[in-house]
Amino acid sequence: MSFFITGTDTGVGKTLVSSALLWSLAASGRRAVGMKPVAAGLEQIDGGWCNEDVVQLQAAGNVEAPLALRCPYLLREPVSPHLAARAEGVRVELPPLLSAFEALRALADVVVVEGVGGFRVPLGEDFDSADLAAALGLPVVLVVGLRLGCLNHALLSAEAIRARGMVLAGWVGSHIDPDMRALEGNLDTLRRHLNAPLLGVVPHLAAPDAASAARHLDLGALRA
Repeated sequence: MSFFITGTDTGVGKTLVSSALLWSLAASGRRAVGMKPVAAGLEQIDGGWCNEDVVQLQAAGNVEAPLALRCPYLLREPVSPHLAARAEGVRVELPPLLSAFEALRALADVVVVEGVGGFRVPLGEDFDSADLAAALGLPVVLVVGLRLGCLNHALLSAEAIRARGMVLAGWVGSHIDPDMRALEGNLDTLRRHLNAPLLGVVPHLAAPDAASAARHLDLGALRA
């Protein structure tokens, strides 16, 4: 089984949750690999250009795979992927993404596919992240950034996922605002209205990493 990880917005902890899932799966003996089909935003590390999300996903898994499969489209500008691609004269297309996913699935027991930003972020001129998720046909895990406005964002995202005929396999609360008011009340509302298993709530961590975040997730709920 593989999964598509999406979020209620950008910067809500998708990469941390995806890495935690990979870490847990690898620790349980599964061959697990992360995929970031399209990544926008590069920084120079040790003389080379790389994307931090892609690096974190690779470190959390336990399967070696070429970068061209783990991230077929690596774009320089930290903007919406379709704009970053346009600036570089690149056309992001669906077939190479599906081909890379199938190649990864042949190498691993589980592929954790992390989307970009929210569920409907444009990837190319004529398709978006929701189109990719639907084409992959994977169960979806929604990362809810716990901050003011999260209820609307989460419920709209869940509605959009189901409108595509996809399964919302579960959701994770990501406590990105340490000063959020009525946290428990918001969590209770999400439990009652998302109609999907709560896989865990990742607290606001001073030094977030895959292993520490994984301690707050319940993969049993995801398998169920």
